[in-house]
Amino acid sequence: MSPVSHDLKEQLSSLQHEAEEALAKALSLKEVEDLRIDFLGRKGRLTTIKRGVKDIAESERPLVGAFANEVSDAIEALIQKRLSSLKHEALEAQISQETLDVTMPGTFLPMGQLHPLTLVTEEIVNIFQGMGFSAIDDNVCPEVETEYYNFEALNFPPDHPARDMQDTFYTNVASNVLLRSQTSNAQIRYMECHQPPLRVVAPGRVYRNEEVSSRKGVMFHQIEGLLVDEKTTFSDLKGILHEFVRLFFGKERPTRFRNSFFPFTEPSAEVDVQCILCNGAGCRTCGHHGWLEILGAGMVDPNVLKGVGLDTDRYTGFAFGMGIERLAMLQYSIRDLRMFYTNDARFLRQFRGTD
Repeated sequence: MSPVSHDLKEQLSSLQHEAEEALAKALSLKEVEDLRIDFLGRKGRLTTIKRGVKDIAESERPLVGAFANEVSDAIEALIQKRLSSLKHEALEAQISQETLDVTMPGTFLPMGQLHPLTLVTEEIVNIFQGMGFSAIDDNVCPEVETEYYNFEALNFPPDHPARDMQDTFYTNVASNVLLRSQTSNAQIRYMECHQPPLRVVAPGRVYRNEEVSSRKGVMFHQIEGLLVDEKTTFSDLKGILHEFVRLFFGKERPTRFRNSFFPFTEPSAEVDVQCILCNGAGCRTCGHHGWLEILGAGMVDPNVLKGVGLDTDRYTGFAFGMGIERLAMLQYSIRDLRMFYTNDARFLRQFRGTD
């Protein structure tokens, strides 16, 4: 071995020994990191020594280079060992200084609960399921809908006011794509894929371009109901809805049916319940009428049934739709619909445990 090679190996051995002594004296993680930079950094001492490998004979370079790598690995191992030792010592010191009183109570972490609108939705669905209805997954009736399912298939003529931009949110996806203004699109989509007898309910979000107030919002929730079978009558509809009102509000809550009009039902009716907040005396929530409308209903128009290929000489049906916010306001005596969307923890905490 040439004198140059021998000298490089001596320098490397000495560097390894020096690193071992320095790391043994290091008392903090910062000191260890400083030593790592000093010995192994890009401008460190080992790197400087390695640069001398190019000056030795070509036949000796592999041996000296391999030895340099061994020294580098050895120093790296010493650094990791010292880091591990210091971390362990720090943990032991922390444990020795801290005490744990197992008799002290743990930290209270409040649990969340179902939103009041979710609670009311589940209660409504449970009531109708008890009367033989099935719940449709909301994925079956999308919120971003076409005019066909939101209007045309439901017997809305082209010039109907509800199709005007003032009431419906149209999108820029296409001229006929909109945010559904009612959950009635579930009727058409379900009847297209299923044959009578049909008995389903479909909850979901709807959107209307209306002025936000204590009773209205641009986004709210509805639940749609549909029953199609042979010999279905308006009396069946009234019986189903009276039973729902009895189970939801209690038998003492006065209700009334009023004549109404919907393009997709004929005859049509609206159902009101006496305002729970004022017991019929009149208040801002009920518009000083003493009654609150909770749903619209009626016999499915034959044109709607024909549009999905059903024989109107054999099948008849009824449909109904109700606003979940309105029912929640009545059930919990809430005067302002906007309270459901403020995320006020003081308001939401009142419903803990009601599920």
